[in-house]
Amino acid sequence: MITVSVDPGSGEAPFEQVRRQVAAAATSGTLGPGHKLPTVRQLAADLGLAVNTVARAYRELEADGVIETHGRRGTFIASTRTADPDATAAAATFVDVARRRGLGRDEAVRLVEQQWPRV
Repeated sequence: MITVSVDPGSGEAPFEQVRRQVAAAATSGTLGPGHKLPTVRQLAADLGLAVNTVARAYRELEADGVIETHGRRGTFIASTRTADPDATAAAATFVDVARRRGLGRDEAVRLVEQQWPRV
């Protein structure tokens, strides 16, 4: 579920408020890769905005690689985001250690999944 709000009294344009909030939610992981976004018309109706306002936000998000549009299937948070450098380094270290210990990919993934709820 996407939570976006627009402050009509803000000096920031409504399309930019929508763009910024969706981008922030994608970056933080609140909206994960593959999350389906509402249609332009639906989000515009929900926010009381013109369809063109939301369409502009979506166009800019797509140009920035934050979202992907798949025709009639809909619009989704992009599955490829720039990875966090620290997370990438930690993952590389984990893979190195797992391989040195003789673990296969399935076992390494199982270990990550065991730890995930603890974080």
